[in-house]
Amino acid sequence: MKIIFFTSCVFLCTISFAQHHHEQMPSNKKDTIPVKNKMPDMPVKKDSLQLGNIPEMEGMSNMDHADQGMNLMSHSYSRNLPMSRNGSGTTWMPDASPMFMYMSTKDKSMWMLHGNIFLRYTKQDLFNDGSRGDDHFDAPNWFMGMYNHQVGEKGLFNATAMISLDPLLIGEAGYPLLFQSGESYQGKKLVDRQHPHDLFSGLSVGYAQMLSKDADVFAYFGYPGEPALGPPAFMHRISTMNNPDAPLGHHWQDATHITFGVGTLGFRYKNYKIEGSIFTGREPDENRYDFDKMRFDSYSYRLSANLSENWALQFSQGFIHSPELLEPGIDITRTTASAIYSRWLKKNNYFNQSIIWGLNHPSEGHDEHSILYEANLQLNKQAVYGRYEFVQKSPHELDIPSIDDGNFNINTFTAGYNRLLWDFSLLQLAIGAQVTFNFPPAELKALYGNLPLGGQAYLQLKPPLHRH
Repeated sequence: MKIIFFTSCVFLCTISFAQHHHEQMPSNKKDTIPVKNKMPDMPVKKDSLQLGNIPEMEGMSNMDHADQGMNLMSHSYSRNLPMSRNGSGTTWMPDASPMFMYMSTKDKSMWMLHGNIFLRYTKQDLFNDGSRGDDHFDAPNWFMGMYNHQVGEKGLFNATAMISLDPLLIGEAGYPLLFQSGESYQGKKLVDRQHPHDLFSGLSVGYAQMLSKDADVFAYFGYPGEPALGPPAFMHRISTMNNPDAPLGHHWQDATHITFGVGTLGFRYKNYKIEGSIFTGREPDENRYDFDKMRFDSYSYRLSANLSENWALQFSQGFIHSPELLEPGIDITRTTASAIYSRWLKKNNYFNQSIIWGLNHPSEGHDEHSILYEANLQLNKQAVYGRYEFVQKSPHELDIPSIDDGNFNINTFTAGYNRLLWDFSLLQLAIGAQVTFNFPPAELKALYGNLPLGGQAYLQLKPPLHRH
């Protein structure tokens, strides 16, 4: 009941805020123009073109946004890119990505608000096949607000805030998730549990200067923030939007999305981008309500390319100093590559998938690889989704002192179903369930069982699909 009370309060506040700004949206039904390959049945208004659902980049790049007044709803770090390309931090998503959010424009400013809540029961070993499973009632969640303001003829200012009520609605020990690892609680490693996110998961400001229609330079500072390392964080990818669980390779791929102290400089030319960051290597501590010390002892770079409206590619590498509190002498070189795909099929129907590879090269121990494939197919009110993971984890990572060396090869497969129950003007409510097949290596079957099966059922609350 406490979970339901808290989440209801949060969404009531969210809806009230959104309704206030929604009423300020400009309305001009007479002034609509057709746009090639726009989202089906979505007219586009000339006075406030919402670039986020226009997948055709060729046509986009040839449009003079300044002349047509279309750049209010642009990307956070470019007045000449679509808003749908926004990922977490400074990452890129495909231009054809659907957007679930509330939005308002006024004068030279744009506000955006979105988030996600799962009210769920999860049991990680349904038939008690091993000894490491657990169950939990909880509510994984996050909320994000963004503000863009045009500065002069070529400048763009951005401010972003992201919070999570995970410490309250999940608990500071996190939620059960077989084979998951990373961070700590009460001085001990979190193993077979996903850590909660900090209350303040992102507070950042940024500025982009347009050099031409094809080129921008930008700067970004976050405390906390996200360096130029890895793909968009998992909660921001549409391919995993209906899955409440973090990937097992989270700390191999995108765990730096909450970093206390980040500075990034970047340059875009057409649909290519290069950026570099200096940041704090240490992951968030056990206190989920404070602001950790800024150290700026690590650095990274990322190359991004959106080769069409449907694809977003990136390659990145980070040199991370002492990320784990309980392993202060171990540095990690993290290398990642990803390809994210998004396509509209027809009105309210779309397909999204992500392929992500991550490699941790520690200063002590063995290299550890991870591969993730996830996909989501939305068909009107129904969605089917899945996730496959291969992760290599050491005995130390899984807190198994009886085995001294080597890596365990872990494979899991998740299949899920999600159905929309109500689609209100300011809120969607869906019901869903998923099952996870865990395939432990032979050395771990005594602890985890031969085929531990995880399952969960949930109610999902999120903003509606944004229409223009």
